[in-house]
Amino acid sequence: MTPNSGTQTEKHGIGDLRAESRRARAELASTLDAIEYKFNLPKQLRIKRRQLSHALRQLGEDSPAALVGIALGAATMVGVIVWFGASAVAKNR
Repeated sequence: MTPNSGTQTEKHGIGDLRAESRRARAELASTLDAIEYKFNLPKQLRIKRRQLSHALRQLGEDSPAALVGIALGAATMVGVIVWFGASAVAKNR
């Protein structure tokens, strides 16, 4: 056995410890990011809004008629809600 063999084992062990430490830090950072995302509702809403915007833009490029149909359906729903709301207010007067 050579006098340096213990030093080689220690270096190898230190390298393993450093690698394990880096892996644990990365895992912790990932966990903290997940927790931050879960409780950051404004960030979630921004992400969902961007996804919806992208999906609607893609739908408009792929099928403009479908996008027009969705817009007309949404406008109809808003109109119906306003109509019923105005009717309810008029009845209570």
